[in-house]
Amino acid sequence: MFIKKEELNLNTLPKHIAFIIDGNGRWAKKRGMPRSFGHKMGMQTVKKIVTDCYDLGIKVVSIFAFSAENWKRPKKEVDYLFNLFYEYLTKNKSLFLEKNIQFRVMGDYTKLPKDLSDEIESVINLTKNNSKLILNIGINYGGQDEILRAVNLAIKDGKELLTKEDFENYLFTKNLSNPDLIIRTSGEERLSNFMLWQCAYSELYFTKTYWPSFNKKQLEKALINYQKRNRKFGAIKEE
Repeated sequence: MFIKKEELNLNTLPKHIAFIIDGNGRWAKKRGMPRSFGHKMGMQTVKKIVTDCYDLGIKVVSIFAFSAENWKRPKKEVDYLFNLFYEYLTKNKSLFLEKNIQFRVMGDYTKLPKDLSDEIESVINLTKNNSKLILNIGINYGGQDEILRAVNLAIKDGKELLTKEDFENYLFTKNLSNPDLIIRTSGEERLSNFMLWQCAYSELYFTKTYWPSFNKKQLEKALINYQKRNRKFGAIKEE
């Protein structure tokens, strides 16, 4: 029996895709390699998937790279992750300018090693006027911490009553649309403290594929699944 291949509709793509990139360590272990190798290959996947999203015309890509809880990991692993991220930024600054990509960060990056935090600051300022795609990286980030930070900033500003719009101006994602689609790799089916305010009406997609093996074909599969959904945003819509 002939089954028609499902095709991606380029006219109904999400504006904002967020990725919880999970499974680097398990991917490496299955291959008899150290976790560091998994993280290295995972960073290569970040580069490829961001390029794929750029080519598709996605406007915002958010990536959960390092949570506030990840500090509990062995120091050697944490240091390696920070070195990988520093290398990624230094090697891709010119590409961000060439491709008109704006780089943003969710999380308190001032708590990171100084060379990394300085580089983050530099790339943010260098690309702040770029507009083709916004790459929004969560590093030293947690959704609960973000909400608490927003509340405290509002209190500091003397606010007593806030509208939803007022509150969102205190979030790291100020002026960004909320994610239409959140993709988590590795088979885990939870948000793990990621974009808790912003995900109120996000569509969630979970795949058993480990992040280093996630590719354009997997991305398109997730997008086709997304396009089949009837997004209601709390209202009633005809099927």
